[in-house]
Amino acid sequence: MSLAVCIITLNEEDNLPRCLDSVKDLAEQVVVVDSASTDRTQELARAAGAEVIERAFSGHVDQKQFALEQARCDWVLCLDADEWLDDDLRRAVQAVIGKTDGPTAEGTADGYEVNRRQRYLGRWIEHGGWSPQWRLRLVRRGRARWTGVDPHDHLRVDGPVQRLDGRLNHVPYRGLAEHLGTINRYTDIMVDRRVQAGESASLFKVVFRPPARFLRMYVVQLGVLDGWRGFVLASFGAFYVFLKYAKLLAHCSAGDQDSSGSR
Repeated sequence: MSLAVCIITLNEEDNLPRCLDSVKDLAEQVVVVDSASTDRTQELARAAGAEVIERAFSGHVDQKQFALEQARCDWVLCLDADEWLDDDLRRAVQAVIGKTDGPTAEGTADGYEVNRRQRYLGRWIEHGGWSPQWRLRLVRRGRARWTGVDPHDHLRVDGPVQRLDGRLNHVPYRGLAEHLGTINRYTDIMVDRRVQAGESASLFKVVFRPPARFLRMYVVQLGVLDGWRGFVLASFGAFYVFLKYAKLLAHCSAGDQDSSGSR
């Protein structure tokens, strides 16, 4: 059985080499769909033997689905550029595609979830809803597709799903500034989608949902055990919820004022 790896990128020259190195000698095809990076992302991908396709970013779901459709192998492993396989996960994937001695998992599942471990501000996070974090990433070609509402994408498979040993390592943010920027960008996308769906906001959601998110992450999901980083993550989680509903409320209020003015 053969394996293809699909990755979407934009200015990932610092992350991509580590990702590609973790699947070296494992994948027979590597597809990198790049959104016109201005750094050395495309150069590094080609140097590693990847097929590089430049394509304007069309949304997280659509871009990843396009990358998935370029795969020609029996199995497809979908990765982000800031993720990489540890040794245990490499061996587990090798067993699925039959590149190790002994029985393989061929025929027992159409998709496999992996446990993503996230590193934040120099330390692995083990609580607060960040761990364990099971994600479907290894699928049989032709049996899966990307779904969800941007910016939150989900891989779905038509068939049974099992779990693999090992960890998929992930560094989601380079620092606090990038984390804040991502929150601002993602909440813009979320508000656009909710407005299109006709959803409205209320002051109740702006006031009460952010502290509820903080308490869930920091207390219920034991983010407190991750020290000050757990507090930062719970605070950013609450801020994400606040900003999302505040932007939606502001948009709806502006629309009401426009309607009143037109009358």
